Amino acid sequence: MQPTTAELRVELQVLLKRDWRMLIGGELVPSVSGETMTTSSPSDGQLLGTVPSAGEPDVERAVRAAQAAFPAWRDTPLTERAAVIRRFALVLQEHARELGLLDAADVGNPISAMIGDVAMAARWLEYQTGVAFEVKGSTLPSMSRSWLLTRREPYGVVGRIIPYNHPILFAAGKIGAPVVMGNTLVLKVPDQAPLSALFMAELAAEIFPPGVLNVISGTGAVTGDALVRHPEVKRIALIGSVPTGQRVQAAAAGAAIKHVSLELGGKNAMIVCPDADLDAVIEGAAFGMNCHWCQGQSCGSTTRLFLHEDVHDEVLERLVERLRMIRMGDPLDPATEMGCLVSEQQFDKVISYIAVGHEDGARLVTGGGRPTAPELADGFFVEPTVFADVDMGMRIAQEEIFGPVLSVLRWRDIDDVVAQANAVPYGLTGAVWTRDIQTALSVADRLDTGYVWVNGSGSHFLGAPFSGHKNSGTDSEEGIEELESFTQMKTVNITVR
Repeated sequence: MQPTTAELRVELQVLLKRDWRMLIGGELVPSVSGETMTTSSPSDGQLLGTVPSAGEPDVERAVRAAQAAFPAWRDTPLTERAAVIRRFALVLQEHARELGLLDAADVGNPISAMIGDVAMAARWLEYQTGVAFEVKGSTLPSMSRSWLLTRREPYGVVGRIIPYNHPILFAAGKIGAPVVMGNTLVLKVPDQAPLSALFMAELAAEIFPPGVLNVISGTGAVTGDALVRHPEVKRIALIGSVPTGQRVQAAAAGAAIKHVSLELGGKNAMIVCPDADLDAVIEGAAFGMNCHWCQGQSCGSTTRLFLHEDVHDEVLERLVERLRMIRMGDPLDPATEMGCLVSEQQFDKVISYIAVGHEDGARLVTGGGRPTAPELADGFFVEPTVFADVDMGMRIAQEEIFGPVLSVLRWRDIDDVVAQANAVPYGLTGAVWTRDIQTALSVADRLDTGYVWVNGSGSHFLGAPFSGHKNSGTDSEEGIEELESFTQMKTVNITVR
């Protein structure tokens, strides 16, 4: 039987009664300085916990532990490395409710979605342990009396920095690729929502050999910067915003020659043609906003909706009705479909963009502020918000808001709408809705994005690479390409006499 909200609150209080520690070298430790930071629930302001705030000495300690563990882990057979990660995936699933509960309280996402994130992380790990056996080198034709072959080898110590919108999904799911490839890892968790990842670290301490996985908490400005700048960390992976990605690239370049991969923001377009299935379009547009999962705090959200003039009015009216049906509420209520934004800072940012929409002349159709329910008054809740009569000269059509705000634009000519879709510095995702295969293929070909849905939105598929064009990033996540990116190539020339 599904627990009630009251029962989940009791479980949460038990979970929170712990001494939060980082995982370094197989031990659960505080920061060297004793410095800490607090985290509170964005839904009601409740203080949830006090966690270590790692400084440069802690980063140094984590990197040294990872370095010490690397030779033995690199030489561990792939079958054994994969077995360790599969065991970790099973333990995650055994603790799915605790992990989802911590995320719901800490970040404000609905608990049902966060428990689903744990399951998705486990699937990612299982996929990575299987596809790892396909990451291999090749033999090459020789021009002399020698054999030439290539092999892929791990970098050594890898640093990963993850965002707040899906803490346990990224904390757990992003361990697999670097570690199964033979690297050791220092994982920096989000300062806005660190609890699920630190609880995960407690579980991982019993599974991974000491130093193979190190989990540290702290601020981006101190902890993240020290990790990026560490000269012995040759591989850095970030999921975050474009400004953060730019800072990481600059900091890494100033420290050493590093391989830096970035999965960054988006201002993604969904183009609806007049022949599209409008019933499916309504659901696709609502789903693509990601209100149901993380309140629009998703880089892949389709936040620009281009509606052909023949269907514009009907789709807009029906979409507003659909969005008003979304159940906003307490993130710990299993029936909640949409929770709150992660922090006051993010709330203020989203509200400021709504004000900009008004100032630029867009027409507010629905939403635009806090919900009226008194039980939500203490949290950072923002209603699903839709602006119509938007044009590409407006900031709400150009800049990533990272919240539940949708800009609706009207179009007539297919070439013009593709040009408008591409007229932003981002290139993460895009979508086209049509029954005509020629139109679908033509638009998919011309959208300058790393991922395109045809008659779809929002969904990710196991094994399919997810990458960005333009300012939306470098390298690919999720497919076999992610595993390959955590290896470096070596060519071996064998002389035959």
